[in-house]
Amino acid sequence: MTPLFSNAQKLDIQGHRGARGMMPENTIPAFKYALDQGVTTLELDVVITKDKRVVVSHEPWMSSDICLMPDNSKIKNEKKYNIYEMTYAEVEAFDCGGLNNTRFPEQQSISVSKPLLSDVIKEVEKHIKSYTRYEVDYNIEIKSTEEGDDKFHPSVEEFSDLVYALINQYLPMERIVIQSFDFRVLKYWHKKYPKVRLAALVENTKSIETNLANIGFIPQIYSPYYKLLSKKTVKELHDKKIKVIPWTVNEEKEMQELVNWGVDGIITDYPNMAKQLGLTLPLPDNKK
Repeated sequence: MTPLFSNAQKLDIQGHRGARGMMPENTIPAFKYALDQGVTTLELDVVITKDKRVVVSHEPWMSSDICLMPDNSKIKNEKKYNIYEMTYAEVEAFDCGGLNNTRFPEQQSISVSKPLLSDVIKEVEKHIKSYTRYEVDYNIEIKSTEEGDDKFHPSVEEFSDLVYALINQYLPMERIVIQSFDFRVLKYWHKKYPKVRLAALVENTKSIETNLANIGFIPQIYSPYYKLLSKKTVKELHDKKIKVIPWTVNEEKEMQELVNWGVDGIITDYPNMAKQLGLTLPLPDNKK
């Protein structure tokens, strides 16, 4: 598919969980806000419900930091509300945007549910066609751990196949990146869905060589915590033909430094900040 707005630039600015600094994370309002700031990629997380629906959520449970009970009371034992043991109808009843998130004082309070991935895609694509006029990529994190298998999520194989099948109904795979800290996920997608781009999320202090050896192949993207990077490590990864897209970069000075080091993109909670620095796409003249 040809981008609707072709004035793209080299740097890939990714709205983390949409735009967590300004809107409730992983919600449709957050993704629309990120689009309006000119991001080139929407970054999000997915989990699976009891009835095998793909839901956009960072935790596989109802987090007490961002959600309220259906009766608007506070959640007291969050892991009791394990999304993998809940139907989507049960998940949807929780308000995951109306609670003021103290970590992000600028975040707007909106009463909103955790959305289905299918609904996110439909609403984003509608917003693109009617407003922002350029297509973005989706960087989708599969949230899995060995300890969580069959407890907070299905096996890597089932989890991955559910996500692939859902995406395949709505989008070309050229617009998809699958990311994970769980290298089992990357290995499975590399083998079964080799045309999908993969990003290795990294927060450990192991060497690049060790992490790549543990992955077992060269992924298209290496996404470390930004403080683990240096100008030297960016060059080391580029020498291996791997793109470097660090997370989560929320200060102007750090954005500028990373851009000067030559990173290929930035994942940020504040795409509006990246816009102010001139790092995002400009909107068409009649949409500013």
